[in-house]
Amino acid sequence: MRAVLMVSFLALAACSVREDEPTATASETPVAAPSAPQPPAQTPVTAREVDEENDTYDFSYSYPASAGAVPALKAILDAELEKSRRDLKTEAEEGRKLAKESGFPFNPYSYSVEWKVVTDLPAWLSLSTLVGTYSGGAHPNYVFDTVLWDRIAGKRRNPVDLFTSKAALTAAIRAPFCKELDRQRAKKRQGEELGGITEFNECIDPLEQTVILGSSNGKAFDRIGVLVPPYSAGPYVEGDYEVTLPVTQKVLDAVRPEFKATFVAG
Repeated sequence: MRAVLMVSFLALAACSVREDEPTATASETPVAAPSAPQPPAQTPVTAREVDEENDTYDFSYSYPASAGAVPALKAILDAELEKSRRDLKTEAEEGRKLAKESGFPFNPYSYSVEWKVVTDLPAWLSLSTLVGTYSGGAHPNYVFDTVLWDRIAGKRRNPVDLFTSKAALTAAIRAPFCKELDRQRAKKRQGEELGGITEFNECIDPLEQTVILGSSNGKAFDRIGVLVPPYSAGPYVEGDYEVTLPVTQKVLDAVRPEFKATFVAG
């Protein structure tokens, strides 16, 4: 299942004295001008990073300042952080108890999320993370996740929802996705056979993976990324795959009308 503080300044306008208005004499007591109102003190928005490690579990969760600068998004990530920590603590304590009762050694559980910025556009913030977990198995596991924040609507969106349908997006990217996936597979395997595991030689549905949106120009989305965890396209030892595709005319044709201005050909 991994900000920029806007500080406003108050401009002070200088006051001029008209020539026909009386001026204070040396014998008159000057009246102190009222002090200018000051903006309220603000707490700088910073990235959040939580690390908690003990004999039972190892928990880490972080997000960048650009996410923390959006109050609604910050609230979502903070809530997710606390829930993940509670769940890990409960599961790890139960696992430790079971291991003791069964006479088995116990290895601390773990959970890690590190949100990173994929693209920060005026109207959108795209994040991605690797979610790492370990709960006593042979090895740790991990998957991917994404956040696409619509600054105008003030809500989180699924990247696929910006397109007319899953079928339309799949038709637009499947062929180049499969070609690039096979290229990466061949590079990793260096001609080695997989022992008859045919599914690891076949293409997979890109929309069953984590889809992220990116930009090379800082103005609009012109790239689509597909993050593939272990076991989805190959054995665990091959690790994950990351396929990045340019936005083509076929992709643009699949974009919902209200989001057309959000994409450009890459």
